[in-house]
Amino acid sequence: MSELRISENSSSEEILPFAKMVHELFSLPVTMRSKNKKGVRLEKGNVVDKDYTGPVLEEAMQENRVIHTIPNSGTYKGIPVVVTPVLDKEGKPIAAVGIVDVVCTIDLASVFGNYPQIVRQVEESKKR
Repeated sequence: MSELRISENSSSEEILPFAKMVHELFSLPVTMRSKNKKGVRLEKGNVVDKDYTGPVLEEAMQENRVIHTIPNSGTYKGIPVVVTPVLDKEGKPIAAVGIVDVVCTIDLASVFGNYPQIVRQVEESKKR
């Protein structure tokens, strides 16, 4: 039986399947690391870094919260990102995963102008 597990000490090789899944699901740049080891960065279907960390990944784990921001430093400096901690059973962060936040960069009204119900739904979710 195959099994995937991550821990606060998972290596980039061990977290790669999780990061790839998120990358393939959203087709967006993805970063991920464990608490105690650097991780991976994926873009355009490729692993571009297997020794990666970023300031927002570290902040999300340290503060144990989801962060929507535009980083002032790092690979994605000036680009909106969203990063979330990965929690263990006790609610402690053991890793973090992040993506480029394309919703922040799109003019939803122009893209979905013919679909006002989608615009309303996204705008309502941003208020929460």
